Formats: sequence, C-alpha cells, structure tokens
Amino acid sequence: MLQTPSLKTLIFLLLPFGIMAQKKTPREYGLEIGILKPGVSNAITDVSGVKVGHTTKIEGSNTRTGVTAILPHSGNIFQEKVPAAIFVGNGFGKLAGSTQVKELGTLETPIVLTNTLGVATAVNGLITYTLSMPGNEDVRSLNSVVGETNDGYLNDIRARFVKEEDVLKAIEIASDGPVQMGNIGAGTGTVCFGFKGGIGTASRKIPTVKGGYTVGVLVQSNFGGVLQIAGAPVGQELGQYSFKNLLEEYKEDGSCMIVVATDAPLLARNLERLASRALLGLGRTGGIEANGSGDYVIAFSTSELVRVPHRSESSLQQFTELREEEISILFEAVIEATEEAILNSLFMAETMTGHDGHTVQELPVERTLEVLRKYNLLK
Repeated sequence: MLQTPSLKTLIFLLLPFGIMAQKKTPREYGLEIGILKPGVSNAITDVSGVKVGHTTKIEGSNTRTGVTAILPHSGNIFQEKVPAAIFVGNGFGKLAGSTQVKELGTLETPIVLTNTLGVATAVNGLITYTLSMPGNEDVRSLNSVVGETNDGYLNDIRARFVKEEDVLKAIEIASDGPVQMGNIGAGTGTVCFGFKGGIGTASRKIPTVKGGYTVGVLVQSNFGGVLQIAGAPVGQELGQYSFKNLLEEYKEDGSCMIVVATDAPLLARNLERLASRALLGLGRTGGIEANGSGDYVIAFSTSELVRVPHRSESSLQQFTELREEEISILFEAVIEATEEAILNSLFMAETMTGHDGHTVQELPVERTLEVLRKYNLLK
C-alpha cells in the first residue's frame, strides 16, 4: 500500500504546478515548429490511452530530483504488451530493460524516467507495481524499462533521494490531457544547453487523408550543444554554447531521454525506424550527442491492431501493420514533435539553485524572442 504523503511533501509536489502556470511555450509566443499541426494538448498524451505522471522532490538545499512515468495504456501492460523499439544515439547511459525490448520487440511495463543513481530503485518500483496487478499472480519474470539522465549538478545524486514510493506515486497519479513541463518529475534537476532543462512534450496529428494518426513525444532534456530555434543561432546570440571557451568549458554531458508514442499500427522494426528520426529533431535544436551524453529513444505503438497478448490459445500471431510507404509522414511528425518538446522543456523551466549552492539560470525568454524577431521568425 502507498504511504500517504506528508503535508510538506505535498507542498513540494504541488509547488511546480503553480510556478509553471506562469510560463509560456514557444507556440504560445507565436512560433510554429514544422508543417504539421499538434494534437489538442500538444503532448504525448494526445496519443489515445497514454498517461503521464510526475513525482517531484524539492526539499532543503540539496534535493532536486524526481520521477516521470509514461503508461502506454490503462490496462495490465504485462498481459497486453505493446510493440516497442529502442534506438541509441549515444550510449553513455543506463537504460534498464533495453536488451529485452530489442530482442522481443515489446514493452510490458510503464516507462519510468529518473536520475542516474535512481535506476535500480525505479526498476524495483516497476516490479512492485507489476506484481501487484490482478492477473499477474504467477509472474516470475518481467522487464522493467527505466531511463535516466544525471542531475548531479543541482541534486545531491549520491544521497539517492528517489524512493520506491515515488515511482509508485508517479504511476498512480498518471493521467491523460495536458502534461506539466519544465522543473518537474525527472526533469527537476536537469540542465540543457547550459540553461535550466526539464520535461518537455509535444505532438503532431497526421491529416485524415494519411490515416489521421497521432505521434507524441516526451523528453527529459539534460544535454549540451549550440542551441538553435527554428534555425536561428540563439545559443550564439545569447553567448551560451558548447566550445565557446575551450579553456573554461561548462560540463554538461548529461543525456537526453526521448519517449515516442503513436497510435499508428507499427511493429518493432518500423518503430525503431521511427525512433531513429527523433534524434534528427534533437539535432535541429543544436544537440550534438556528446561523448558523455546518453541519448536514447524509446518508441511504442498503442494500436490494438498490433497489441501482443502475454498468453494465447493459438500458436500463431497475426497483426495488421501500416505499409512502409505510408510511414514517411510519421517521420516528419516525430522530428517536429521532438524539436518542439525540447524547446518546450527550456521555455517552461525556471532558474534553480540546488546542491552545493549551484545555480542554473532559465533560458532568458525575452532575449530569445528578440533573437527570433531579428531572424524574422516572430512578429
């Protein structure tokens, strides 16, 4: 049974929600990324059935971390597995469960994102959650999927503040609709392009004539490079970018986790192709997949046409999958959604002071908007 949070913990959980309500995304400033339109919430939850939950831990001067959980559907995921794939951009990371997803092409637990030293705890949380579900009484093996980035600059990561109940709470409160972004959940202590990073999400709706499918992306941004927005050299204009000063380089090889969801009926091979294109979206923002950066994409399909039952009376499986000549527009969608999700994570994040008094400034939005106007990207 979950423990009831203390009043203090609830305050810390709710604090980011009030703060984030005051921030605006690039789209709300009039900047439209790409040629396709977003879904209703412009979030990964625009893919029907997908839910997202956050647990945020901000306490004292050293705790700046959290958990983000992504549920492919509301049922028993172990018993109703979804096709999935993983694509590795740069493998300096700890993505638990990746080999089984690659081997079998399915996902059987929610996806959890947290910090580097919280992976083992998150795995245990997913085990507890899955074993406790009705219908799983005989389960003796399962594949927890947990991704991470390192929030050790703002968070005392060695203290391992993330607990199993934080993982269970994020799963329990996961919901559809709008998704909170910025300094929340697994993005609480992250840094991106030298500015405060965090959780970001976006979606794209494919025109009805091409199937009407939705592609949604959620990112945990914690990486470096030379920030670009819609092609404008924002990082250079702001004087904050990798390799600006080789003798006093800021260190920020902290990784980017990208989760892609779609309701298009795709199996693992084509989901891997879709996942690979997400990194083109990261590249559009100026990310370079640095040596110390763990850049991973996890993609899954929620379509019941490709759902994989854990047990079946038949020895054969039959699926209805989208033909490959129809996939290119999904590639465009995932590139655009990834680019916008990363930008959203920056625009929605706020300046934070944390471990050892370290402070990371938020993206200076007004100056950024001036740069975008200079390059005729905004009125």
